[in-house]
Amino acid sequence: MKSAELFVRCLENEGVEYVFGIPGEENLAVMDALLDSHIRFVTTRHEQGAAFMADVYGRLTGRAGVCLATLGPGATNLLTGVADANMDHAPLVAIAGQADTNRLHKESHQVLDLQNIFAPVTKYTSRLLTPNIVPEVVRKAFKLAQTEKTGACFVEFPENIADMEIDAVALPAQQPTMPEPATEQVEEAARLISQARHPIILAGNGVIRAQAWRELAAFADRLHIPVANTFMAKGVVPFKHPMTLGSVGLQSHDYVNVGFDRADIIICVGYDLVEYHPRRWHPTRDRTIIHIDSAPAEVDAYYTEAVSVVGHIRHSLTRIAALATPQQGHTLRPLRDALIQDMDQHKDDSAVPLKPQKIIWDLRTAMGLEDIVVCDVGAHKMWMARMFRCEHPNTCLISNGFASMGIAVPGAIAARLAYPARRVVAVTGDAGFLMNSQELETAVRLGVPMVVLIWNDGGYGLIEWKQMATYGRASHVRFNNPDFVQYAESFGAKGYRVEQAPQLLPILSEALANDRVNVIDCPVDYTENLKLTAKLGETIFQL
Repeated sequence: MKSAELFVRCLENEGVEYVFGIPGEENLAVMDALLDSHIRFVTTRHEQGAAFMADVYGRLTGRAGVCLATLGPGATNLLTGVADANMDHAPLVAIAGQADTNRLHKESHQVLDLQNIFAPVTKYTSRLLTPNIVPEVVRKAFKLAQTEKTGACFVEFPENIADMEIDAVALPAQQPTMPEPATEQVEEAARLISQARHPIILAGNGVIRAQAWRELAAFADRLHIPVANTFMAKGVVPFKHPMTLGSVGLQSHDYVNVGFDRADIIICVGYDLVEYHPRRWHPTRDRTIIHIDSAPAEVDAYYTEAVSVVGHIRHSLTRIAALATPQQGHTLRPLRDALIQDMDQHKDDSAVPLKPQKIIWDLRTAMGLEDIVVCDVGAHKMWMARMFRCEHPNTCLISNGFASMGIAVPGAIAARLAYPARRVVAVTGDAGFLMNSQELETAVRLGVPMVVLIWNDGGYGLIEWKQMATYGRASHVRFNNPDFVQYAESFGAKGYRVEQAPQLLPILSEALANDRVNVIDCPVDYTENLKLTAKLGETIFQL
């Protein structure tokens, strides 16, 4: 068979369902081989959209999402989405065609050293220089992408190698087993927790990757320890759970940060430093930190762990909980009460533009608890992270490692493909929407029902928020938008415009109930941003 055919058989062997990408001259052989495969190729309108689709697919399923591009500009267009997956620890394998190996040594049309370009944003890169290494390279790429901490890998496939004949088979697709945590570390963590007066848990996305959310909830419940989660770990403990404090990650002195100020022990479970720097929640560098994760802790001056419990997170939590002495009670209840009060504050507000709290209240009301929100990056992300209640993990996806704008629309397509029985909403600002709005055509062509909720403020709202908070004036953040309703309908989608606050909930309900691609243009009042910034500095209770 041709190397390209073997390559596709190796992808099949890894359980690949979808390849997201754009055909090109240098990947002709792979594209032809895919015609004889059960793997579904999803033709996108931009390579960045393809990479974001693979990114979100990998994050939701735990299996590497796959994206494909041609050489040169096609490959470089993948970079942002690949970097996003790598820094968000989403498993992804990116593949790019390359020119004939006979012209890689010199200046040549569209030729770039893709291995070196992708090396800083991946866990592993490789160039296929002979057909016989195809099984090993594919297996290694998927193995590393799917091994903690998960991330992105890149394979470059020269066109002449793809056409060469080879007689080989795929290697067995096996993933390493997570080791058990060391007994002495488990016992030391239990001893420190038993002696604590005001412990708090910081839960990160690693808990979701390890599928350890039930064990975390049981751990917090048995030991009576409150849990704060990072943006990417929303839903890791149900919001209705009495130990849940909500999300941390706002750069101001948030309510939840007050809990960290009071804590004597901070138990970090599946925490990725890339999400929320420890200097934000541990500026004093004098608290006892317990690190519970699948990998050793990153070295950071603000994150010096007293004990590191490395291994299977689920088993670590269960074993520590069995040995530790429960706390007397939840001492941070006022923080949770204050957050709930904020969430409820404007649920009946009728002002236009709509307040962020009102939009989130109606969105949460319209959606089922297991439906999925894919959140873009911008001011709306901060509000969603803080106020959108989640009862299940991976039901509010937020990129907060690389935190790239433009992820919501392509990400929502991937979410619906990964979980076709769940309803999916892309929550995006007007700026982030137009960065990958071309993928509306992809969604319509595929017949993927989804809702795009645009928070429309006519500017880069998050940057304006920071400019006003820092300098008291805005700088070059305003722009004009097209008519989003007509824009949606030109793609064959259904467009809605919210003109009165009471319209939003019924529009959301109608859009979620139909089998179309829907775009909702909703005006948002971001004057609430500075009010939130001012409020977050207040202490809710006396220490």
